[in-house]
Amino acid sequence: MAKSFLAMKTGPAAGASEASQALLESDLRELTMAARKLANHAIVLGGGIGFIGTFLQWLVFFCCRYLLVLDKTNWKTNMLTGLLVPYIFFTMPGLLFGFIRGEIGAWIAFVVVVLRLFFPRHFPDWLELPGSLILLTVVAPAIFADTFRGSWLIIGVGVCLVIGCYLLHEHIKASGGLKEAFQKPNGWSNTIGILLLFIYPVWAVVMWFL
Repeated sequence: MAKSFLAMKTGPAAGASEASQALLESDLRELTMAARKLANHAIVLGGGIGFIGTFLQWLVFFCCRYLLVLDKTNWKTNMLTGLLVPYIFFTMPGLLFGFIRGEIGAWIAFVVVVLRLFFPRHFPDWLELPGSLILLTVVAPAIFADTFRGSWLIIGVGVCLVIGCYLLHEHIKASGGLKEAFQKPNGWSNTIGILLLFIYPVWAVVMWFL
């Protein structure tokens, strides 16, 4: 009788304890899976945003290079295309910026200065703006190279938006209107190139406020 009584007392209690433990383990597994999914989504989202930003930086960089080439060929206007130099400075991809700002960039800047000083007749005109960009990148103070391109990126982006608006206004004015800017044989490609300059600054502003 005593044994059966003990079995009745311990049997249900042991079963309830095992059920509680199994339920706890199930909840822990679900929490672990949810944490993994959240981490994976965060990594994918962060990596995607970083990739988009880098891609847009390279896109506007090549657009600026395209416009600089046009400035020396069939796009000769009175616009201050030299403003593309600070634009590239603030939007240059970090990998390329670090490369130019390092020792190799310093040697390139040194060669450019030597050629400009001692061999001015042999210094090509098309090298003026690229050389200025390299010099600006190498000698820029930390407040421009690090702060305005990093923690205070919104300032550099604001400068780029102003430059883009000025170039677009002057290009439309020189073309004789917005319609003509898209209809002239060489005008539409120039107009599209300038419009693409707004992609990265606008994206950076949106990301800043988000």
